[in-house]
Amino acid sequence: MFHKITLTACLVIASVGLTLAQESWSLERCVTYATQNSLSVKQAQNGVRNAELSLKQGQFNRLPNLNSSISGGYQFGRTIDPTTNEFKTESIGFNSYSISAGALVYGGNQINNTIKQSKIDLEAAQLDARAAANNVALSVASSYLSILLAEEQLENANKQREQTQRQLEQTDKLIQAGQLPENDRLDILAQLALNEQSIIDAQNLVNINYLVLKQLMVVDPAVDFRIDRPQVAIPADANPDGFSLESVFSTALTTQPQVKATDLRIQSANLSIQLARANMLPSLTVFGSINSNYSTLGQSITGFSTIRIPQTVYINDVPTTFEFDSQVPVLEKTGFGKQFKDNFGQSLGVSLSIPIYNNHRNSIGMERMRIAALNAELTDKQVRQQLKSDVQRAIADSRSAKLSYEAAQRSVNAAQVAYDNAQKRFTLGAINTLQLTTAGNNLDQAKVNLIRSKYQYLFNIKVVDFYMGRELKL
Repeated sequence: MFHKITLTACLVIASVGLTLAQESWSLERCVTYATQNSLSVKQAQNGVRNAELSLKQGQFNRLPNLNSSISGGYQFGRTIDPTTNEFKTESIGFNSYSISAGALVYGGNQINNTIKQSKIDLEAAQLDARAAANNVALSVASSYLSILLAEEQLENANKQREQTQRQLEQTDKLIQAGQLPENDRLDILAQLALNEQSIIDAQNLVNINYLVLKQLMVVDPAVDFRIDRPQVAIPADANPDGFSLESVFSTALTTQPQVKATDLRIQSANLSIQLARANMLPSLTVFGSINSNYSTLGQSITGFSTIRIPQTVYINDVPTTFEFDSQVPVLEKTGFGKQFKDNFGQSLGVSLSIPIYNNHRNSIGMERMRIAALNAELTDKQVRQQLKSDVQRAIADSRSAKLSYEAAQRSVNAAQVAYDNAQKRFTLGAINTLQLTTAGNNLDQAKVNLIRSKYQYLFNIKVVDFYMGRELKL
């Protein structure tokens, strides 16, 4: 059996891995898969289910409660027959049966307020689940862009190696023509080795970023899958300078679920105060029950028999005996059905409970609920302050990233012109190999910085879009 289970598990894992490896994954698909498998999201969803159960329980509390009981046993020695309340000196077997019901007529509006609170708590739990999914989506988007950045850096490293290889071939030709010394070839070989190291580093970075994404998606690290490589470009209408803190923040207040969740928890806390106050009010309940019992000594009268009882009296000191007729009941054992019917009883009543003094438990409980409500308001303020700080940081980061991206573009343009000029001078023999290599390295570093700044700029823009409630997509 164990081997069958193991084989089945292996087949499931293999099928999942095959599905992941069959095609490349878009950002949207990665986000969907991650949110479906995220443990934090599942925990939040369990919170939703618990809130749903609490709401159902509150609604069911409107209904009367109904209970039944059955008991049986033996009594020995001098005991009371439960069916006749007479003392007996023999063993008695007995059974008792009862059904009771009760309903709350008035309890300080506890049931209605509990249902209201449960509905609010359910909505808050649903918003918590959305917030958990949003956090996962943002993390996946960051990891996804990190992979694209690493892959583009790897592609750039391969181009650098190809360029150095062509430079080596050109240097060999110039050495053969006697225009360059042999030592210049060593400089190119050293640069080629550095390019190889850059490729290895870039590939390692790709692998690490894929591992991070797999962990976020809860995918086995051994499973091989690839993401889409769309043509990533900065949106033409991107303008971080046009972002207004007031506008983005006011929008974020309506789009970010954690804000609405804290608002709802303030309402829930205020209802908790009302529920605590209800414990200090009278409560009125109605109740009723039916019951019956059975005894092994149960007997019933089936008729009467006449017997003559002698009685001696003295008349003038002379004893005289008389006989009198007497009616004696004839008893027989009563069966279960008849006893159950004869002993059947009902009760109906009303109970009024008035709290007078209970060691200040109710008053202290209500004070605790007031403190909890104050804490809920403080939590709401903290969430709003944190959101405002996050929005401020996102806008500032996007503006800074824009400046870095524009500076990187200028740097690449300048480095490209310098490298093109160095190549021409190298061909003419005006500079040596080391100088050409230095110009090439400057260009390579400028391109790396441009790639990094481009993806950083793109991510910062997406973060602002996220706070504005827009879908995360490339």
